[in-house]
Amino acid sequence: MGDYERSIEEWRAARLARLTAPDGWLSLAGLHWLEPGRNTVGSAADNSIVVERAPPHLGTIELREDGSAAIELSSDSEALIDGEVKTRAELRDDRAPNPTNVSFGSANFIVIDRGGRKALRVRDANAPTRKNFAGIESFTIDPSWRIEAQWIPFDPPRTLKTMNVIGQLESYPAPGKAVFERDGNRYELLPVLETPGDEVLYLMFADGTSGKETYGAGRFLYTEPPRDGRIVIDFNKAYNPPCVFTAFATCALAPPENRLNLRIAAGEKRYRGPL
Repeated sequence: MGDYERSIEEWRAARLARLTAPDGWLSLAGLHWLEPGRNTVGSAADNSIVVERAPPHLGTIELREDGSAAIELSSDSEALIDGEVKTRAELRDDRAPNPTNVSFGSANFIVIDRGGRKALRVRDANAPTRKNFAGIESFTIDPSWRIEAQWIPFDPPRTLKTMNVIGQLESYPAPGKAVFERDGNRYELLPVLETPGDEVLYLMFADGTSGKETYGAGRFLYTEPPRDGRIVIDFNKAYNPPCVFTAFATCALAPPENRLNLRIAAGEKRYRGPL
């Protein structure tokens, strides 16, 4: 095995470790949208949000008109807030560097924000998707799919819009486009900045394998920043979005601009395991 192949194998091992970690994507166990006002949370059927793994009456979350939220725990919930015994706290959502974590047993939740809508994202280290994970199948490593593309910057940057799986339109800054040739044909891709201040670029794409050998909505990959008018796109590092493994993620879909009439036989294949 050469150095390049070894580097991809190491990347795959690290990817698998992140995915299967107790707090990885496979641990997602619920996605519950908050309503304005008072939301009762717990495993009992009389709660407005029923979380199977929670105590019968965990507590109450107040979603305010300004979009902020706070939780008040029931006296007998035995839940922890950021690892501490508390009865009440403001709930920082996932736009913050450290969202507020409410834990109970093997499970926990944070608040996520999607276009102004708030939801509880529940994780459980014992989630069936994690316990029954079927592994990742990938194409054979092919160095020819490590492509050095021409980088054409946009001045000013453009905005790339794409839908997510819950039907919302998301916008990402697109600082430029990558242009490359394959088998005599010219192709273009628009990497984006996933979050403001990022240096690495984020690529959502679909290709001739999508819906057949790979996930129909496309795959993701990251690239290093462009240098000297070039950018490296390594399709051997193309990976499945979380929605391939769980029904509780909110993945973006590959935008029309990044749907290639090209079979990219590199990276991860379609997941064959259960959701």
